[in-house]
Amino acid sequence: MNNYIIRRVIEKKDHGSMLRDYLYDELKFSQRLVKKVKSPLGNIRVNGEKKTVRYMFQEGDRLEIEFPPEKISDYIQPEKMALEIVFEDEYLMIVNKPAGIATVPSRLHRTGTLANAIAYYYEKRNIPFTIHIVTRLDKDTSGLVLIAKHQYSHSLLSDLQRENKIRRTYRSIVHGNLKRKKGTINSPIGRKPDSIIERMVKNDGKRAVTHYEVVQEMKRYSYVQIELETGRTHQIRVHFSSIGHPLVGDDLYGGETGTILRQALYCSEISFIHPFTKQYIQRNCNEPDDFARLLS
Repeated sequence: MNNYIIRRVIEKKDHGSMLRDYLYDELKFSQRLVKKVKSPLGNIRVNGEKKTVRYMFQEGDRLEIEFPPEKISDYIQPEKMALEIVFEDEYLMIVNKPAGIATVPSRLHRTGTLANAIAYYYEKRNIPFTIHIVTRLDKDTSGLVLIAKHQYSHSLLSDLQRENKIRRTYRSIVHGNLKRKKGTINSPIGRKPDSIIERMVKNDGKRAVTHYEVVQEMKRYSYVQIELETGRTHQIRVHFSSIGHPLVGDDLYGGETGTILRQALYCSEISFIHPFTKQYIQRNCNEPDDFARLLS
């Protein structure tokens, strides 16, 4: 298995700085990544010689950081499935997940997930890394999912996500017409008592903020565009149910199920500044077929 290697030539501004500080400040390593490259399975070389993180840089030094090999989980079996890739480079992928497919395997459902499809894709293209899901969607929510290609990419993208710098836009069809056509739902969410799945708005829950704007109104429904400031489990579904406008098709939170066979929700857009190339990445996907039928 090929290990992931970072190569840098030390610039004048970093002359005299400690390698450890360079890892944290310049390369944005987490403590976990520093421990990995310091471990016996990692490797830090300067000008071809192994060094510790206490090494003091000279201008022009050639730095190589080799990560430990990634163990591809036996839990995720490669499976040949359709995979719609909307963006890919050596660092990350964005894929359009259909409804009805879980993002990752569970104890009871080991196959048929997006992760299984990605594992097969990696295997066929000799991509020597495990699956790093950055943005996850519920099984019956469709749309764009961001995947990191390796552990360093995953660390940087996870930092962006924690800093709310990965913008995800959702679209949904909800029951009724909202009184306010543009607004924010700011209500804490926690686990519902006696349920391992269901969530609810509760005073002692975690902070949850959802911004929305009505795109189109129909007689019985509203088509809304949504952005999340936080990412709680079932956040969109719980929030709209809490204000009396549950998602169409969402029987768990009070939606009718006769017109669509799942909750009417998909991630329509992802945008962020690429942590490696510094380019602005924005990708969109079309309305799913079941959405189009319902809207028409």
